[in-house]
Amino acid sequence: MSTVEDRPRLTPDERSAIVALAHGHAQKRAVCIEALKYVQSRYRWVCDEHLREVAALLDMPRSELDGVATFYNLIFRRKVGQHVIFLCDSVSCWIMGREALCAHLGRRLGISPGQTTADGAYTLLPIVCLGHCDHAPAMLLDDALHGDLDAARLDKLLEIREG
Repeated sequence: MSTVEDRPRLTPDERSAIVALAHGHAQKRAVCIEALKYVQSRYRWVCDEHLREVAALLDMPRSELDGVATFYNLIFRRKVGQHVIFLCDSVSCWIMGREALCAHLGRRLGISPGQTTADGAYTLLPIVCLGHCDHAPAMLLDDALHGDLDAARLDKLLEIREG
């Protein structure tokens, strides 16, 4: 897969896929989140050029689509690492040791929340709530939800990704 720097415009196939998402909807904008997720699945984030193209394909103002993209915390408007760690920031997770886990991740990865490792492997982001309070502390690693975390379990999960 090429990066955005290699190919800043959506391919004809990608454009067709976005148009197909909108097929059968009275308003194309109804699929804006799905279209953004599609672009992100291809490039790991949504750059300005892709946002502009998607807005044009869905007949909506770029500013409106940007508002949607920046509202949803699972749509990335800047580059992220190959693996994204969302560490839950809810009260339940704080009570159950989230702060110590965040410090552990920071030491292990050499980054603070909001940063990406120098090798581009991981981005660490806080998230308001993952709804996994009965298994706090919790995190979302890529698309997988993990709970009942401690430092040892975190290390094992990262080793699997690095493996």
